[in-house]
Formats: sequence, structure tokens, C-alpha cells
Amino acid sequence: MAARDTGEQYDVIVAGAGPVGLTLAIDLGRRGVKTLICEINPTTGPWPKMDRTNARSMEFFRRIGIADRIRALGYPADNPMDVFLCTRLADPAIAVLKFGSVAEKRKEVAECTDGSLPLEPYQLVAQNHVEPLLKSVAEATPNVTVRYGQGFADLQQDANSVDVTMRAQDGNELVYHAKYLVGCDGGSSAVRKRLGVKLEGQGRIRELQQVIFYSEDLYEKIPMGKGRHYNLTDGSAIVAQGDRKEFTLNTGLPKSTDFVAHLRKVIGIDCDFTLRHVNTWHHNLLLADRYQVGRVFLAGDAIHLVIPSGGLGMNSGLGDAFDLSWKLAATVHGWGGPGLLPSYEQERRPVGEFNVASSGWATEGRDIWKDAVTPAIHEATPEGDAQRKKVGDLYMVAHARMHGMRGAEFGYTYAGSPIIADEPDNPRVWDRNTYIPHARPGPRLPHMWLKDGRAMQDVLGDDYTLLDLRGDCDTAALEAAFRKIGAPLDVKRMDEQHVRETYGRSVLLLRPDLHIAWSGHAPLPDAEALARRVTGH
Repeated sequence: MAARDTGEQYDVIVAGAGPVGLTLAIDLGRRGVKTLICEINPTTGPWPKMDRTNARSMEFFRRIGIADRIRALGYPADNPMDVFLCTRLADPAIAVLKFGSVAEKRKEVAECTDGSLPLEPYQLVAQNHVEPLLKSVAEATPNVTVRYGQGFADLQQDANSVDVTMRAQDGNELVYHAKYLVGCDGGSSAVRKRLGVKLEGQGRIRELQQVIFYSEDLYEKIPMGKGRHYNLTDGSAIVAQGDRKEFTLNTGLPKSTDFVAHLRKVIGIDCDFTLRHVNTWHHNLLLADRYQVGRVFLAGDAIHLVIPSGGLGMNSGLGDAFDLSWKLAATVHGWGGPGLLPSYEQERRPVGEFNVASSGWATEGRDIWKDAVTPAIHEATPEGDAQRKKVGDLYMVAHARMHGMRGAEFGYTYAGSPIIADEPDNPRVWDRNTYIPHARPGPRLPHMWLKDGRAMQDVLGDDYTLLDLRGDCDTAALEAAFRKIGAPLDVKRMDEQHVRETYGRSVLLLRPDLHIAWSGHAPLPDAEALARRVTGH
């Protein structure tokens, strides 16, 4: 049957309605971009995948006004975030990695005055709870059309447009027309395959089963303490999802295993539970060789597949979405220069490469303590005590790798990008474990509190911002240069001595994604050259 031309015209079509695709569509709609998002499945995914939305992602969600709604779906603010090592849930913990609750982290953020902490703490919330919220937000966002039950089938593009064929579940094919297409359709991305984009790295490193089970009373009965992850000495892990009633066991056992019996064994607590689903998945460390082909872009798992260790999967994809959305909007609205969209790959692929490597490094930490486990760890003997002490000590150092990558989460920089101002000796690399805030061109603007108690991020709009921290900078030439290009520029003037002393800069030019495009002191540099550079001209 021939594909039917719908005649529908969009600025951007997004293929795939996972968290990355939905968030991209929401931000595009907010920016006045007519967007169609299509998803092959009839509705949102029923099973949990990711569990930790990191601090940078929560800052993104705050920017689009839904951070509190995300938090309402997951762990309450006072729930500990601890990570345990044990032989069974019924047994005493061998080791505990302590992590503060959201409430404790918020207190730290409230008292932080040096920019070293993000504005938003992390949040434990399951993907099968996040997706329905994002779907409802996308459906309520102006300029966004959401259609489930239609998956990507084909594309044809030329210098001016993309014709996208979607296949409905009844087999009928529908053709839509757009200026741009973004493939957010996951690790087996049909868009990526159609483009001939290759994944490089290590694929199918290890096969695992994700065993999803439900229990009303298990979480409250766990004697060793409340937390998020319970690592078992056989190398498997039980994750308490955001509602603390849905759990996942990730294990290397074959799919033919009697998982009901196995769960009774590793839980060891008298509780009611229901086995809901067993899903086979693989460890991958893969990166796409390209993020863009013509007028088609890729984002999220379509371009980087990581091992969940360290939580750099969905969170990296949200970084892709917020880098790409404003650049697409700028180009659609006519003021984005020819260098703006190519900068997406130039900025995000190094981040993807770094995060793939960091995920592998974190996973190696798990293998360090697991490889030291012997059968004696289950014995109530001096040998068993010594074994538990040895493995516990290794766990406290090696397993901590995957829970402390603050630099990977929010310390990445776009320094060296063609749309970021050059500055001599400006660092283009970052450390995965530590975050040292600075206000040189490239990184996200460090969170700071203003004199009136507001967060700096909350006073900044969705366009370029010239941030004058003395309140007396002559910005007329830069404003004129932006007007000439047609790009929106908001000038924020404030006398914030502590902020400018912490930043070491008194004037900063911020991009719509709040990354620093230029910073320094008055007087400003060549205004026209700076405006043209940061807008891709």
C-alpha cells in the first residue's frame, strides 16, 4: 500500500517519545517551534528503566517549570539515598555508602555560597512514571502535536526539507513534511540506521535480565536501612524504584531461571510480592560516529549507549535535547547562523565520548569488589568475617565510583566550540569526579544566590542574556549587534559583589541553555564579532 501524504507541515519532527524526545518537543514548543512527536508504541512504557535523574537534569526540568512535578512522582524528600552491599535483603549490611536525602541536599545548597553545588539536588524517580508526566506536558504545550502508535519508517531529504514516513500500527504509512527531523528513537534507532550512522565501541558486553517485581510491604520491612540500591554479593542488584513498591533485580542469571524462587531466596523476608516482567538487556559502551546528517539529527540513546552505572544514560540525552532545542529554534526563526546547528555535534559528541568512557570506568569499580567475593562471605566464621571485611572495604572505594561523578554530571564544558568565545588557556577538559566552578567561556553558569535570596538561574530568561554584575556596563553596541542579526538579547543589570567576586568576572554573555558564551569585564570586546560568533554567523 502506498504511503499517504498527510500534507501536514512542521518545523521539526521528533521520532521517539522517550524522556529525551518528549523533553526536546516540550522545549521546542516553548520556543515557538511547530513540532510533531511520534512514538511507535501505543502509549508510554510500562516498565522502569532509569531510576536517578541527576542534578543537572533537575536543573533542566526546573527551567521548563516541572521540577516539583517530577519530584512528586519519586522518593519523598526525606528518604535516604544510601547504597548497600549485602548477601540478602534480610541480612545485615556488609557496607553502606551514605548519601543525603533530597531535603539534606537542599539544605546544603541553601547554605552554599561558592557555586560548587547545583541549584537542584538529584531525584529518584522511575522512567515509567516520568514518561506519562512528560507526555501530558507535551500535549499541553503550544505548538506541539503528540501522536503515539506511529513509528519512523523512512525519510527523504533535500537542501530545504525532510519528508518523513511514519508507519502506524495497522500498517498504513503516513508522510509528514518538516524542516528538520530528530531521531530520539533509542539504542536500536531506525533513524540512525536509515542514515547509515555507525556505532563505535563495545557492544553486547554482558547479557542481563531485569526482573521487575512489586511489593506493598517489602521496603518497610528491609532491616538494614532505607536506601535506593541493594547490591548483592553475587553481583546482582535490587533497585527500589521511586514509589518504593516497584523493584527491579538486575542479574546475569539466564532468562529460564525460576525468578520467583530466586527472589524469595535473595529477599529472605516474609513479604508478599508479584513478579511482573522479565526483560533481557545488554551492557553497551557505544558512540555514534555522527550526530547529524543533513537536516536530520540524533539524540539520546540513538547516539550513545552506556552501562547504567553512574546514571549517564537518560541524563546525557537530556543534555543533548537542551543543547539542540534552542539551536533548532534559532534556525527556524531565521536568526541562527550557518554554524549554529553544526555546533550541536561539535559540543555534544565530546560529552558523549566522555560519558561512555566514564560509564565503563564506573562499571569496572563494581567488578573490583565482585571479583574478590568467595563462598566464605556467607559463613558465620572468622574466615567469613574476614571476607566480608575485605569485600566491604573494596566496595566502599570501588563501587563509590558510580555515585560520585559530579564533574561528569554538571562540570562539562563547551570550550573550544566555534560558537563559544576563545580565551587563552581556557580548559577544554573536565574531571569526572570533581567539580570546580568557574565562569570562563564554556561551562554551565555556576549556581549562585543573589542578595535578595533568589537563585541566579531563576532570574534568567530563555534567550541570550548579557549579565552585568556591576550594573554600569555600556551594552549599547552589543544590543545593536544582536538587533542587526535579529537574535533576542536580554540585559540583566544588578550590583552583586559576592557573585562577581566568586565568578571572577563582572560581565557574562549567556546562551539560551545558560552555558557561558563569553565572560570578562567592561568594556566589552568587538560587539559585532562576538554577536556573530555566538549566533553561528
